Amino acid sequence: MNHAKQFKKMFMAQLKLTLREKQAWFWGIFFPVILMVIFMVIFSGSSDDEFQSEIAIVAADNPNPISEMLLTQITQLSILEVKSGEPVSRETADQWVKDKEVDAAIILPDSAEDTSFGLVINKEDEQGVTTQALSAILDKIIQQANLAAVGAAPTFDIELESITSGSNELNYTDFLLTGMIALSIAQGGLFGMVDLVEMRRKGLLKRLRMTPANMGIFGLSDMVMRLLFSIIQISLLSLIGVFIFGANLYINIFSLLIVFLIGALSFNAIGYFISSFSYTQNAYMGVANIVSFLMMFLSGVFFPIETMPDWLQPVSNLLPLTYFAEGLRDSMVYETGVFSSTLWFGIGIMVLWGMVAFLIGSWLYKRKSIVATR
Repeated sequence: MNHAKQFKKMFMAQLKLTLREKQAWFWGIFFPVILMVIFMVIFSGSSDDEFQSEIAIVAADNPNPISEMLLTQITQLSILEVKSGEPVSRETADQWVKDKEVDAAIILPDSAEDTSFGLVINKEDEQGVTTQALSAILDKIIQQANLAAVGAAPTFDIELESITSGSNELNYTDFLLTGMIALSIAQGGLFGMVDLVEMRRKGLLKRLRMTPANMGIFGLSDMVMRLLFSIIQISLLSLIGVFIFGANLYINIFSLLIVFLIGALSFNAIGYFISSFSYTQNAYMGVANIVSFLMMFLSGVFFPIETMPDWLQPVSNLLPLTYFAEGLRDSMVYETGVFSSTLWFGIGIMVLWGMVAFLIGSWLYKRKSIVATR
């Protein structure tokens, strides 16, 4: 039988084995889809919406120039919505804050001589983002009022400018989509080698070595099947992200192909390594689950690594999924070209992980084969 016929038959055999392995399908496709849908429903668009807060304002019965000036400044801020559209009594404002009908209540000075400027918040929301933002806004208003009171003009101001290595901006939907694609392909490699454990346990690998079958073609057919499986994953998740959740993809096809191939092969090698020391399917799935969950939450799939504690970030920077996710974001959102040094640094880390995992796995398979023949 020539090599082409061997490859065809082995590929079909590998395909049938994969189709029968329900756990690999669940962890490789359905689990990432479920996670992506949940996170996108919760967080989709939250990073793009302008900050808005509803407040109550308490002013003195007898208006004074200071309170009127502050009231004018507050009502002119589009990000602050004044409940009822006018000042209310202190009792009403406190009740609204207690009932969480408003985010906070602002107490204006009672008189021109009064320098107190109050902010009433709900105790449960004291450390919340909205409270911190309101405090910063009011602090800015007070600074401007102090300068106006002494007749001074602001000397310095902040001009915010953001730059990116790519040509497009990244929102959370794009961030999560590319992270979930990386996770699904990684899980396809981690959980996809479980059939090797069963084949070794039943002695099928030994029998295969005793046949005229070319083991290199056997490995090639398995690799091609895994890559096709990964193409299904990346296509399905991209379609869901773009057409259901409005994600934006700006793909550099050459960078994507390189990152995709290296990433898929590296995680297949890690799955191969796990199968080399697992004696049962349950043992294999247990180890793969631990590795998958650790990388899932430490590799910047759901949230940027920069938001993690400082002591944890070095761990994230060692994991292959971190660089796979970043590589996919570079090639699918930022359109980063193949000549980017950052892209190739991440590819180098993935290649290192893949080579070490494959070499150790091959050594363990060979060692066990030698021991079994003694």
